[in-house]
Amino acid sequence: MWESVALTLVGTAGNNIGKVLQKKGTLILPPLSLKLKVIRAYAFNQLWISGFLMDMCGAALMLTALSQAPVSVVQPIAGCGLAILCVFSHFYLKEVMNGLDWIAISLAGLGTIGVGVGGEEQKVDKIPLINIPWLVLSIAILFTGPEVIEEIIFGLESGILFGISSVISKMGFVMSEMGFPKIVVPAAISCSVCCSAVGFVYQTRGLKHGRAIVVSTCTSVASIVSGVIAGMVALDEHLPTAPTSRLFLLLGWFFIITGVILLVSSTRLIARLPRPVQKILKGNVERNHSLRRPGSARGKDPIPSTTIHASSLHLLTSSTKEKA
Repeated sequence: MWESVALTLVGTAGNNIGKVLQKKGTLILPPLSLKLKVIRAYAFNQLWISGFLMDMCGAALMLTALSQAPVSVVQPIAGCGLAILCVFSHFYLKEVMNGLDWIAISLAGLGTIGVGVGGEEQKVDKIPLINIPWLVLSIAILFTGPEVIEEIIFGLESGILFGISSVISKMGFVMSEMGFPKIVVPAAISCSVCCSAVGFVYQTRGLKHGRAIVVSTCTSVASIVSGVIAGMVALDEHLPTAPTSRLFLLLGWFFIITGVILLVSSTRLIARLPRPVQKILKGNVERNHSLRRPGSARGKDPIPSTTIHASSLHLLTSSTKEKA
């Protein structure tokens, strides 16, 4: 189980960091098209190609983890990608982070440990096909529901698509182990990629019509919850039988979801806290800003115009896809 946890962490880190590097690379590149000159410009841009390779390697590691562990273990840990991305942005992009960001990252880390301790390998003997129509019907009802609060609906829909994408990939591996033709694996992965692509479209629409903080929170949480629920419904996954393992797994899910929500909304949450608490949580940010004052040799940002706030780094995923 710990091998799958490690693969998921490295994979989600590759996905998220790779997209940041691609985004940085596109700052000096033209919009992506099929023109030979444009393709050559992308291929010879070291930063963009490095990000692309990291993204692809991350995807391969995620698929490997899904082939070895339940979706209810892999999908929540994949939600820690935002925390890994924030640490990367702090040390590589020299982005400043407040105290609440570090608390959120710590919670996500504790949650990952909890999932690793509580998760257990599960052997799927059969796929409960009778449950799949009910799952599809539930998703269809949500997608055709009233769009009264667009930002929430789009966030939830994109998150659900990301979660279902993992379940479809896992289903391909399970069916292959059950004796189905090997073609089911690439077919499932292709469907998973299409599902993720539609998810990015919904996320982009949500970001265009609503508040980024709401869309991002709904997407992240819905991705984790839908992946876990769909895994239990469509793949007959279940909670560990041992009470201690079950407790660790549930606490892991709780800490990861709480960490993701805090990480996405840390700036707004701090603004609502009492001033003494704000001063403590913002102390690290202010010290970092003072070190980067104009005219100071230490204050110069080594990567100008590329600093991105930690709580919004995950939005680069959708903007990169939109450029592509």
